[in-house]
Amino acid sequence: MKLAPSILAADFARLGAQVAEAEKAGADRIHIDVMDGHFVPNLSMGAPIVASLRPVTRLPLETHLMISNPDLFLQEFADSGTDSFLVHWEGNVNLHRTVQSIRALGKRACVAINPATPAPVLEEILPDLDQVLVMTVDPGFGHQHFLYSTLSKISRVRQMIDCIKPECDLEVDGGIDSETARLCVEAGANVLVAGSSVFGTNKTVPEAMRRLRVGGE
Repeated sequence: MKLAPSILAADFARLGAQVAEAEKAGADRIHIDVMDGHFVPNLSMGAPIVASLRPVTRLPLETHLMISNPDLFLQEFADSGTDSFLVHWEGNVNLHRTVQSIRALGKRACVAINPATPAPVLEEILPDLDQVLVMTVDPGFGHQHFLYSTLSKISRVRQMIDCIKPECDLEVDGGIDSETARLCVEAGANVLVAGSSVFGTNKTVPEAMRRLRVGGE
């Protein structure tokens, strides 16, 4: 089980220090949520944040593009230090072309699906992917409650991955805490994105991550 702390919940006044804490505590990658106010009803961060973190950590930086027309920004984020891209199935004009563009940049290609999107939409694109992300909340905001109805979909996606591309990671994002971490891992996820439960608690980052790992084991 891998942990991907999401900096959306971090203290931006000390962002570099918090990312360094997460790395030291055993994080496997850093998750960066990019929102444009169009694809989702919120604004967050852009390529300069990725560029500022690249010298701070040796961990892979995965950029979750919750934006319209992600193809227009792939090169900019790649140049800033992104190691992998997560793009959404929903609203993408030509998902295959987007995935191939990511691969041409030498980056890991990942596709995310929202809670209301059925698992079978992944079948044709799955052979080209390094990772699938099942959203366990509706994207756009942090601090949301986990949607338990997504657990059965996580199980279905795991079955698809095992049949089509077993080496593909299955990540979940949204409302992940020590309880839901365990449920998601039992359903088949092997990568957990966690924001509020890592950076938004009254515990230290190492303590918070330890609780998540214990819950996910």
